[in-house]
Amino acid sequence: MMVLLVLKERMRAFYARFSPLVNGLTRFALSLAALWMMRVGLGYMALLTNPLVMVALSLVCAFLPFGAISLVLAAVMLGHIYTASFEIALLLGVFLVIVALLYYGFHPGDSCWLILTPIAFALKVPFVIPLLAGLSGGLLGIIPVSCGIVVYYILSYVRQNVGVLTNDASVDITQKYVQIIRALVSNRTMLVFIIACAAGILVTCLVRRLALDYAWIFAIIIGYVSQLAVIFAGDFVLDISVPAGELIFGSVFALAIAGLFHFFVFAVDYSRTEYINFEDDDYVYYVKAVPKIMVSAPDVRVQRINDPARARRGGRPSERSGSGER
Repeated sequence: MMVLLVLKERMRAFYARFSPLVNGLTRFALSLAALWMMRVGLGYMALLTNPLVMVALSLVCAFLPFGAISLVLAAVMLGHIYTASFEIALLLGVFLVIVALLYYGFHPGDSCWLILTPIAFALKVPFVIPLLAGLSGGLLGIIPVSCGIVVYYILSYVRQNVGVLTNDASVDITQKYVQIIRALVSNRTMLVFIIACAAGILVTCLVRRLALDYAWIFAIIIGYVSQLAVIFAGDFVLDISVPAGELIFGSVFALAIAGLFHFFVFAVDYSRTEYINFEDDDYVYYVKAVPKIMVSAPDVRVQRINDPARARRGGRPSERSGSGER
């Protein structure tokens, strides 16, 4: 345990010293991962599948906030989909504009979830996103996470029906839009995951704010159980199925990442809890103070008394200087 605490303090000191570099590398890695997954899952526009172009776009995104990165990735995604189907590209573009106007104009701080959610679903670890969003943000995180789920299933629909969308020229454009919207609205798996992630964020965020000992641990466990409850209810009522392997792996991964996040962000010592009360002219205040677990990284200094290499070169400097004076 002490080793992890020392590692935590060293990481905190490293981040405090090199935070611009760490933030830039993080944005670069997330942007490159998103572009690479679009290349593998879509890859319809040859220019945007060029590795040099992907790296160049990721380097640009490294200097941008997450809101601007979302716009860059949305433009790349629309470019891929436009090559396959103009109708879906227009529909997805309208959806993204509505999201930008209704949410990001007022609360742009959670833009990263719109990028991370499709990546987590593509990696088959969707349960980790609601836990992290509930622990680190507020209830408004439900909006970008839900929009990220919709984007993921739109991309899945395009990938599965690209042949029909590109070759079916005899179908009227109105019928195409009706078919696309009907396919998305009737996607029961997408609806269940939206409800599950919204429930996970809601429960996790509310429980972690309670004045309870180990509130964050309870929030992780109850938030995860709430997601599973919605998934099992969807399986029973709507007859959706989640592969057991993905469910087990995603659950273990989500709990592990949420536990690490709790340790590095909110590790406190409840054994040293203090209760303080004071008052002013209008109120009496009862304060519960829980100290964070803090350790100082050991400062190890090695001082060599007998240096064999220096002795082979002619002894200590004081002996050489004394022999020269004689």
